[in-house]
Amino acid sequence: MFGYVIVNKGEMKFKEFDIYHAYYCGLCRLLKEKYGLTGQLSLSYDMTFVILLLSGLYEPDTVTESCKCIAHPLEKHMVKKNECTEYAADMNILLTYYKCLDDWQDDRKCGKRIYAGLLEKGYRAVGRRYGGKVRAIETAMRQLTRREKEGCTDIDEMSRLFGEVMAQIMVYRNDEWKDCLYRIGMYLGKFIYLCDAYEDVEKDMKTGSYNPLRNWYGNPGFEERCRGILVLMMSECSREFEKLPILEHAGILRNILYSGVWYRFEKVRGEREAAEKAGKRQ
Repeated sequence: MFGYVIVNKGEMKFKEFDIYHAYYCGLCRLLKEKYGLTGQLSLSYDMTFVILLLSGLYEPDTVTESCKCIAHPLEKHMVKKNECTEYAADMNILLTYYKCLDDWQDDRKCGKRIYAGLLEKGYRAVGRRYGGKVRAIETAMRQLTRREKEGCTDIDEMSRLFGEVMAQIMVYRNDEWKDCLYRIGMYLGKFIYLCDAYEDVEKDMKTGSYNPLRNWYGNPGFEERCRGILVLMMSECSREFEKLPILEHAGILRNILYSGVWYRFEKVRGEREAAEKAGKRQ
């Protein structure tokens, strides 16, 4: 369920993309510093959104540096880090650990089980640091796994459980903004869960793996029905975002919420439409 909360690079200013990438690189460096190469391999763009949102809202002191790395060995590039970066690194380890266990349970991917084992020390450290939050996330993930094993196809229930995971991650402080951040995380989590199900439905139908959309797939109006629900989720998410007094990074955040999150959905939809047209011509 990674890779949905990304920017639409084609619609960004160069300066904005440099800032976005600087926070991404800051997350990469912090993952390596705190969790070693094993943690660094968990790097995802999704948590960069969390950093930008929380940084824009709380405006913490941010350190800006320049460095070279394996990915960019020839020239130095900008790196930005702050307390929100450290928090996002911890949450990234948490999500990656759960994702590996989920892949192991679904497809028995040995590599994922091994990777989860390598992340376990970091996962337990995060658990000690954010006890109540981690317990709430674990409860939601256990319920999600149990309902998937039971074959539940209640879209609202299943997406709400993953929405709870993202809601807990999005709430950074117990303050006046916690309810708004909670709702942003809830709707964004629902969107991610359903988008992931939409993307995987063909593969899951072939392999017999669980997918909450299996009863919809193949019926008339499947594409429109899925898109309609996803539009509703992101509309609610964006409405909550606009309530926050964010000025810094607002353009980047709107690029993600209004455009970037749709990239993979539109890509999959386009591929299916092209395959359908090709099939009709044969």
